[in-house]
Amino acid sequence: MTSYAHGTSDTPLLGDTIGAGLDRAVARWPDREVLVDVPSGRRWTYAQFTAEVDELAYALIASGIAVGDRVGIWAVNCPEWVLVQYATARIGAVMVNINPAYRTHEVEYVLKQAGISLLFASLRHKASDYRAMVGEVRGKCPQLREAVFIGDPSWDALTARGTPVPFPELSCDDPINIQYTSGTTGFPKGATLSHHNILNNGYFVGELIAYTEQDRVCVPVPFYHCFGMVMGNLAATSHGACVVIPAPSFEPAATLRAVAEERCTSLYGVPTMFIAELNLPDFATYDLSSLRTGIMAGSPCPVEVMKRVVGEMHMAEVSIAYGMTETSPVSLQTRRDDDLEHRTGTVGRVLPHIEVKVVDPATGVTRPRGSAGELCTRGYSVMLGYWQQPEKTAESVDAGRWMHTGDLAVMREDGYVEIVGRIKDMIIRGGENIYPREIEEFLYGHPKIADVQVVGVPHERYGEEVLACVIPHEDTEPLTLAELRAFCEGRLAHYKIPSRLQVLDAFPMTVSGKVRKVELRERYAGER
Repeated sequence: MTSYAHGTSDTPLLGDTIGAGLDRAVARWPDREVLVDVPSGRRWTYAQFTAEVDELAYALIASGIAVGDRVGIWAVNCPEWVLVQYATARIGAVMVNINPAYRTHEVEYVLKQAGISLLFASLRHKASDYRAMVGEVRGKCPQLREAVFIGDPSWDALTARGTPVPFPELSCDDPINIQYTSGTTGFPKGATLSHHNILNNGYFVGELIAYTEQDRVCVPVPFYHCFGMVMGNLAATSHGACVVIPAPSFEPAATLRAVAEERCTSLYGVPTMFIAELNLPDFATYDLSSLRTGIMAGSPCPVEVMKRVVGEMHMAEVSIAYGMTETSPVSLQTRRDDDLEHRTGTVGRVLPHIEVKVVDPATGVTRPRGSAGELCTRGYSVMLGYWQQPEKTAESVDAGRWMHTGDLAVMREDGYVEIVGRIKDMIIRGGENIYPREIEEFLYGHPKIADVQVVGVPHERYGEEVLACVIPHEDTEPLTLAELRAFCEGRLAHYKIPSRLQVLDAFPMTVSGKVRKVELRERYAGER
């Protein structure tokens, strides 16, 4: 049997725009809460939220923003971020998500490459002074006509311009969003997504965890990323559910406090976020009994972490999701009743209306089930392309419209998929292929290890050797390489046993919570 699966479904795809989808939700649930900002205490019902979305949409039209114009948002999580998302969709403007961690060099590139004419930005967050940085680059970006700062008089001045006018007629296939992928080499590329891409993906992600108007979704993951704005916002509004913002950026205590106070039924995060929450000294004092589900994505979940999430956080129906920005994002997801092994050993099975296959990276031929190859996906979720980069698009999306993920995967006989690593992360030691994920999962069983990342670093004789980067549990004796190797002896093949160890306080992370393995490799490549 070949490694191919198609998500057949009796539930049809949505043929709407995002604005039409919001109108449908308002008609059904006008008085239900749609958005709660815990830091400021502000709340919106669907009717109130839509009124503010329309007010902002009118203001954008009055400011000269037309269908297809690019509007940037460079901000941490806040209600205004969500208003901008729906207001730009309402009028057919293309919202460009800008990573809040970007600095002047990076934001200048995005402003120019996307041709942004109006920019929304936070005023400041932690050490970032966004107004000052915009001031630095504005003269170099002639297409940028206006900058509006959230929480500043410029926001009120913009919204005051609007007067009700008919909204433009839009197609669900129009581009509506550009998300810059965090490239590890060179400048990031702008994945361009349509209403159809992201509205449907949010809807079906929500369907698989049985969202209804009774659900309240705590979203500590960033809105600038698909995890927040699609799996969070669009999954919620397509089901009448409520989005709860616990903090501008991830804070474990603020997240659990928001869940408890707002009686959230669903919680999102990458595994490192759940680990941080579980490791809070006062974790047991938070009442998390309202939780039933949530989504964990971004990287594989260790078995012991999943056991605690299900048992101690009451998330019996938690779902693992796999995807990438270029696929809106989710292609594979575990189901509500999947067992522990499927939730930790796999990233689920194909979503409705999507195809996946595992191919030989060299030939493109579909592999038999049970054998490793590159994961590819096709369907409504595949991006329109990289913004103004047709050559880069052609490198990722082939002539058959298959998106090549760059991930090494194995499709099981039951259709569930295991991610065994990135093609570029695979370690080749003396001709042996080593998948870091396997070693990481094994090392989580060591009593001194709280978190671990395995990378390959150069070696004169073998080409590469295995380095284990470890965050130890608090209050444990220092972990030594001899101890680590003794733990592995007889249980892992000799070539998989780490020959080097680095004990760290924290891993380098992206803003979306993924560990930057490339940085670990670079940092320790020359050390012995």
